[in-house]
Amino acid sequence: MIKVTFIGAGSIEFTRNVVTDLCSYPEFHGRLDLALYDISAERLAFAEQLALRIAEQTGCGATVTATLNRREALAGAGYVINEVQVGGYDATRADFDIPARYGVRQTIGDTLGIGGIFRGLRTIPVVTALARDMQEVCPDAYLLSYSNPMAMLPWAVYAGTDFRRVFGLCHSVRDTQAFLTELTGADPDRVRFLTAGFNHQAFVLRFEQDGRSLYPKLAEIVGSSPELQRRVRVEIYRRFGYFPTESSEHSAEYVPWFMRHDAQIEQFRIFVGDYLERSEENLRELESLQRDLAGTAPLDLAPTNELASLFIHSLETGTERELHVNIRNGGLISSLPDECCVEVPCAVGTGGAKPVAVGALPPQLTALNRTFLNVVELTVRAALEESRAHVYQAALLDPNTAATLTTTEIVAMCDDLFEAHKALLPVAFAR
Repeated sequence: MIKVTFIGAGSIEFTRNVVTDLCSYPEFHGRLDLALYDISAERLAFAEQLALRIAEQTGCGATVTATLNRREALAGAGYVINEVQVGGYDATRADFDIPARYGVRQTIGDTLGIGGIFRGLRTIPVVTALARDMQEVCPDAYLLSYSNPMAMLPWAVYAGTDFRRVFGLCHSVRDTQAFLTELTGADPDRVRFLTAGFNHQAFVLRFEQDGRSLYPKLAEIVGSSPELQRRVRVEIYRRFGYFPTESSEHSAEYVPWFMRHDAQIEQFRIFVGDYLERSEENLRELESLQRDLAGTAPLDLAPTNELASLFIHSLETGTERELHVNIRNGGLISSLPDECCVEVPCAVGTGGAKPVAVGALPPQLTALNRTFLNVVELTVRAALEESRAHVYQAALLDPNTAATLTTTEIVAMCDDLFEAHKALLPVAFAR
């Protein structure tokens, strides 16, 4: 049997997609043991109903269990999928509303910036506790983590626990490579990429077809398109020479040049507060899915090639794939510190999961990554050491926050966020 445990199973999108994928593999029929865990009994019951319905509709014969006991869910697992969002929509709302009162604009707010810092503070204790449980209950399992802030969580697991098999999974590299392939008219079967950096601030280092760089063609397309030139990620590409993997909305809040300027918001069409609308749409989607489950009509199910599904399938069947993972650096990118968490290609298949060393990044990309690294490192240290001072310092060094506020304003904003999130943070962060 292949036991896959879902932590935060009430996060319906990932649970639905991964369960659908796994149940759609013919090789897995009759072999799946799906264990669901969530702290919300209501969300857990819904996830269980959904997984049972998918298993029945696909005819895969999966066993589905649900429990409010995390260690029980982990026992015997080969794969653990982390989907937790600590505090849910209400915490996210505070991450946006409080900084907005100080004049700090955010788009997604889950990875870097003031929103990413406080999401990290809420999430790191939960994920490191999960990793410690795994070390005791299922030490040989893989922890496949979807939760943000992605660059912080595997780093915290390595630094704060003895568990090592943690891989962060994100769609941004795959989506960017598909976008560039389509934009340039490249042949998907012949195009080749090398992409690496930090999660949400990785860069396409090589973009080739039949050994010839497609960057000159991309430059021509961008140069002749006023529409493309109104995207933040294209502006970063034009200034730094390599195409970034994150969306324009998200990229805008990792750097100091866009969010504080009204004219830049308009020129680059930056959707301030984007994640709030996405979160509200997810809640509406949950209500729609609940209505579907209450009926008898078949669910609209289609395999999604979710990264966790592909990872599991490759290891279980020996199907060779290159996936991008977030993992401890340890020399994979020689121009970044060993202890940080980097996003690099990974060969997954008969040999296990083997990250690919990419060498040094171009110096301008390394420099840009360092501004990202400052915030991530201090937030990880803040969470593991329960240091309020490091939280202030992380916020002071955040590019978007520092471009917008004074030192006194930044500290006051952090104090307001500490108060708003005090029920979700270690008591050491209380005054």
